[in-house]
Amino acid sequence: MPARYILAILGSIGMAIVYGLKVNLSVAMVGMVNNSAIKNIIAASGGSHNQTNYNAEVGDVECEGSNSEGKATMELDGPFIWLPGVQGIVLSCYFWGYFVSQLPGGRIAELFSAKWVMFFSVTINVVCTLLTPVMAQAHYAAVVVMRVGEGIGGGVTFPAMHVLLSKWAPPAERSVMSALVYAGTSLGTVISILTAGVLTANVGWESVFYVMGGLSCIWCVLWILLVQDTPQQQSLISAEERQMIVTSLGGKEGGHAQKKLPVPWRAVLKSPAFLSILVAHACSNWGWYMLLIELPFYMQQVLKFNMTENAVTTSLPFLSLWIFSMCLSRTLDWLTSKSYITTTIARKVATLFASVVPAVCLLAVCYIGCARAAAVALMAIAVTCIGGMFCGFLSNHIDIAPNFAGTLMALTNTISTIPGIVVPIFVGALTQKNQTISSWRIIFFVTIGLYIVEIVVYTLWGSGEEQPWNKIPESNDNIETKPLNNDEKKSTV
Repeated sequence: MPARYILAILGSIGMAIVYGLKVNLSVAMVGMVNNSAIKNIIAASGGSHNQTNYNAEVGDVECEGSNSEGKATMELDGPFIWLPGVQGIVLSCYFWGYFVSQLPGGRIAELFSAKWVMFFSVTINVVCTLLTPVMAQAHYAAVVVMRVGEGIGGGVTFPAMHVLLSKWAPPAERSVMSALVYAGTSLGTVISILTAGVLTANVGWESVFYVMGGLSCIWCVLWILLVQDTPQQQSLISAEERQMIVTSLGGKEGGHAQKKLPVPWRAVLKSPAFLSILVAHACSNWGWYMLLIELPFYMQQVLKFNMTENAVTTSLPFLSLWIFSMCLSRTLDWLTSKSYITTTIARKVATLFASVVPAVCLLAVCYIGCARAAAVALMAIAVTCIGGMFCGFLSNHIDIAPNFAGTLMALTNTISTIPGIVVPIFVGALTQKNQTISSWRIIFFVTIGLYIVEIVVYTLWGSGEEQPWNKIPESNDNIETKPLNNDEKKSTV
């Protein structure tokens, strides 16, 4: 197998591990907390655990479903009496570490070694996952520390892989390699949700962390042995493949000693090509987190799916997302290699798939009422087509500035983490006392509006061409361009 695809496959598995260990706590927590005790505490304090459908609009339809099975399934009483506020802190603190680590991680990957930054990312997630059961027995604050550690590791994955792809992916294969790597996030989500559910129900919540963390250790060994930062440093590669990659990326030899370039921040922040990626990334992430985090709540609150149905209907679309992203990226790479379309058009087409289709699906969901089968189909199509972002704007940083791909990815991904924090608060505020179609219609309309902003901005200003500010002179010899006068010539001689 070509060395560049060994890198891409291991990178994809690494992303799957990080995302899988990110979401497994959400499932395992069902078996960790003592739901019965929590309900009694809330009831004793004068609250109600099931306050729903207050202030519903006149004529708002309440769907019928099969919540009885889901209710029985949820009655898994674990050892920890963590009230909803504590549960929220434990689940959301991941983003604290994720938010602060990206820019430093991206710059370290560019200046030193993206291979070891990625290794650190997965390793700290594995270590914190293996320690979670012990820390949970000590205090929930210790679990918070573990989750922040996982977030710090998770925050550097995208920047580190962007740096590696900028040095390993030939332009003609950049879409498919990027999609292969980053689609691992959706594959990891599916595998983790389903595996964690089975382990929690049949073995115990501790097994989720021990099994998934233990198996991930295998990746760490393979990554050290099989991956290097550049083709020039890789011994397990044919001379033909090394020459092909280096030539396709501009024929730059001596990748070991490449000068460490300063980031031209002013040019970056004034660049329409970069700013369009930033806007697209932020708006798309709102929709991504809306479907990733909140879709199960919509299925439960409005469509009344039970827990088993909910797990299947919300996880399987991420598998079709993986397949779709592979097919779309391969098609766009082929069209680009045949000169039928430019890189710019390829990135815009992929981004349109990831924004137009989900927007249309959400608009349809607003008006189909309680048609459960239609709602599931539309949501599945929406999640599937979001996979276009992997070979769309997410790959675009490498096109416009390969020298700073890690830093640019870290910058846009840092800003785009904000929707992950805001979306749960926004949805919670609207649905706290009105878990009906009318409330979710407002949520979906806001998401559609942000998708429209993404479509307009990226279509008008997105670019797949390398930007002038990426090309910084690497030596003073290239700076002086004036012809020498006679005195200077004599002096030089």
